[in-house]
Amino acid sequence: MITGLFLGLAGRLVFLHLSPHDSIDEKIDKMHSVEKPISVGRGRILDRNGYVFAIDLPARDIWINPVCIKTNGVEGEVAAALSRTLGMEADRLFVKIKGSMRRGLRIKRFVEEDVGRAVEDLKLEGVWTRTLSTRNYPHGKMLCHALGFLNWGGKASGGIEQRFNSDLKGRDGLLRTVRDGRRRELYDRRAVEVEPLTGSNIYLTIDQNIQQMVEDALDKLLVERECKGAWAVVQRVRTGEILAMASRPAFNLNEFRFSDSEERRNRAIAYTYEPGSTFKPLIVAAALNEGIVKPNDRIDCENGCWSYKRILLRDCHNFGILSVSDIVKKSSNIGAAKIALKLGDARLEKYLKAYRLGMKTGIELPGEEGGILHGTSAWSSISATRLAMGHELTVTAVQLLNAVCAIVNGGYLMQPTLIHRVTNAAGEETYKSRPHVLTRVVNAKTSAQMRRIMMTVTEEGGTGLNARVPGYAVGGKTGTAQKAIPGGYSKSAHMASFVGFLPAENPEIAMIVVVDEPQPVHFGGMVAAPVFREVVEQVVRYLHILPSAQAEYARYRNSNFRNGGGREL
Repeated sequence: MITGLFLGLAGRLVFLHLSPHDSIDEKIDKMHSVEKPISVGRGRILDRNGYVFAIDLPARDIWINPVCIKTNGVEGEVAAALSRTLGMEADRLFVKIKGSMRRGLRIKRFVEEDVGRAVEDLKLEGVWTRTLSTRNYPHGKMLCHALGFLNWGGKASGGIEQRFNSDLKGRDGLLRTVRDGRRRELYDRRAVEVEPLTGSNIYLTIDQNIQQMVEDALDKLLVERECKGAWAVVQRVRTGEILAMASRPAFNLNEFRFSDSEERRNRAIAYTYEPGSTFKPLIVAAALNEGIVKPNDRIDCENGCWSYKRILLRDCHNFGILSVSDIVKKSSNIGAAKIALKLGDARLEKYLKAYRLGMKTGIELPGEEGGILHGTSAWSSISATRLAMGHELTVTAVQLLNAVCAIVNGGYLMQPTLIHRVTNAAGEETYKSRPHVLTRVVNAKTSAQMRRIMMTVTEEGGTGLNARVPGYAVGGKTGTAQKAIPGGYSKSAHMASFVGFLPAENPEIAMIVVVDEPQPVHFGGMVAAPVFREVVEQVVRYLHILPSAQAEYARYRNSNFRNGGGREL
């Protein structure tokens, strides 16, 4: 009987080892197979010169096993050691350990790598770390509204992070492997099903140094003028590239959880306002382009008070007869209104639509507003006169700046852009931005006339004296608009603004500054124009933009040599 039993066991062993049992092997593999994602790093966001705005950094989560710690009776020792290393209260850690029956409890998230290593060096039983990466913004609040951020759940929120999330995050890989009965990996059975794809790097058109200049100027303005908010944008006139975009109030991207919705609002693209007198150049450019007026045509500005359709319109000063050029220089509401009436509702609407007002610019950021521009069917008999002075419509700073660039760059409305180029993980360029013309709004002659007219704004007798930059011809326009309130306009709350460009004879850069409820002075020429000057004085040196006289001489000399005359000195 014993012999028969041994023979039976021997036969079973032979059967198990020598006969094919694919289904059994499959079941065993299935029981011990594991699939897990292979995480990849998120791409960086950089300025046009390669300075980093956003990057992934290694970090650690700190975990404890309260059951294990209590079993060993070392709650106090562990709490004290972790308290010293992590900067946490020992008493609170002790209570967490004593009160939990879990075998895995995370006590701190996203600590720096060196802190995580220090915890591991303690060699505390029941304490371990998990390696991960965290998004870091080396400059804190710089460019915060345009960059956006990653929350603790890894979800992109706002700005470039959100708009280009699919490019930045890349694609995780997938690893399929097999473990033995003790859950140790069998490396010879490992198979990678999907290779990971590291995220792309996004190079912005932003220049970090110019961005810093703008932000410093806005921070100073907030203190001096006690305003509710302020924002500014710097743009290349002929390409549409945004060199700086800043808004205040701001927030630290690394501490986003302490910010509120107003601090996170990108006012440059998401705050719409009535532009006031900064809008007048767009009306004058349209009339010049249609041949309705000429720069030296004279218009009666009614000594500062004019009744049209039995409704009064006033100027800040008692202007009499002014040329079209002086209407812009001195910012006459009555003069601008009369020009708009000469243009007529149909042509006025045509140009406002050509400037792409009332619609989003398409800049590569989420949350952009299109502003408000009603069609002629909703206009009243006096709407043209109010539109001429920047009322009855709303714009964003980016919209207005882009339109002003168009009327001084030869007439071309460019697509504003924040993206310079995109590269993959290997450094290969996968996208390169190029200037894109949306439409042409005015001809070259009109554009040249507008450059000269807007240059007078910063000359003696103009409203933009405070925007002058020594050595450079500056063109621009001031704006001071009462804020709209239910039933009319506020007498105490104003939007002060300035939009300008230089060198005026051949514009390279333009900038808009908008200030919300400055105190106690509220005029754009006194509040916003000085910010423009403070920034562009630095920018022209940084970008090596020649002073007007030198630039004029260089153009003359180059033209003379091309024509075969003259000799180099």
